[in-house]
Amino acid sequence: MNPTIETVTPTDRFLHDVVSGLSGAQKTLPCKYLYDECGSQLFDKICETDEYYPTRTELGIMKRNAKSIADQIGSGVMLVEYGSGSSTKTRILLDALDTPVAYVPVDISEEHLLKTADGLRSAYPDTEILPVVADFTKPFTLPQSEQPCSHVALYFPGSTIGNFTPEEAGELLKFMSSTLGPKGGLLIGIDLQKEASIIEAAYNDQAGITAEFNLNLLTRINSELDGDFDIDQFKHRAIYNPSEHRIEISIVSLRDQQVRLDDKEFHFRTGESILTEYSHKYTIEGFTQFASLFGFALHHHWTDNRNYFGLLHLVLD
Repeated sequence: MNPTIETVTPTDRFLHDVVSGLSGAQKTLPCKYLYDECGSQLFDKICETDEYYPTRTELGIMKRNAKSIADQIGSGVMLVEYGSGSSTKTRILLDALDTPVAYVPVDISEEHLLKTADGLRSAYPDTEILPVVADFTKPFTLPQSEQPCSHVALYFPGSTIGNFTPEEAGELLKFMSSTLGPKGGLLIGIDLQKEASIIEAAYNDQAGITAEFNLNLLTRINSELDGDFDIDQFKHRAIYNPSEHRIEISIVSLRDQQVRLDDKEFHFRTGESILTEYSHKYTIEGFTQFASLFGFALHHHWTDNRNYFGLLHLVLD
């Protein structure tokens, strides 16, 4: 008789991570859980706000330098995008690439990912669209394309790397370097250091969409894990930490209160925070030096005229 193999469901993993995060002295919730279907839609709206400069700045860099970027990546590629979201910037890249064999969007938000993949299949009939529902911070298997590709290239836009601590970012870069084979490279976006007021405004838009996006995580916990967060008794907070060069995003309790989840009770003091996300800001030189610790060398980079954002093409040294 074959032994029964127990598998951990996404809901079980979500519950484990939430309980673990809320049990620490500094309560935390993993930022990857911000991106359910509703969260992904809200993030797309954030990208359209006047205050949120990273997306439109990166889009401008892509549009002005599409051919140069595509030349760096090369022809006949399998393009793998980590945390693909709506793949808006990817369309610019796919339009510029020379005969891309396949595009592999990898995202944790299944419904949003599959909708996007369907749209891309219609737009790019000559390129295989092979979506992978996965947490890209953990090992996953690349799909096989029907036609052989010349090499694999990784695409990690949006300065998502900034959401990780240096230790976590290092682990991800290490995993990426092991995924790439000969001729492969990593095209990665980084948000550059600038005035704190500009950065803080980007995460505190006047329309309150970022606040809604952040608090949606509590709504998701209530809906999927049977929690009893009183959403009105929490608020969004995003402040810049200049010594760490990062924005720190939290959900703050407005009063002393208790929350029940999975037969456990979590106590919150007035003003106590749940850390949900970091967004580190870099320099080109600093990030290049950091990536070199994991086998990468800077091959080329592009920025905007204000030096708000950087797009780097890294290759294995």
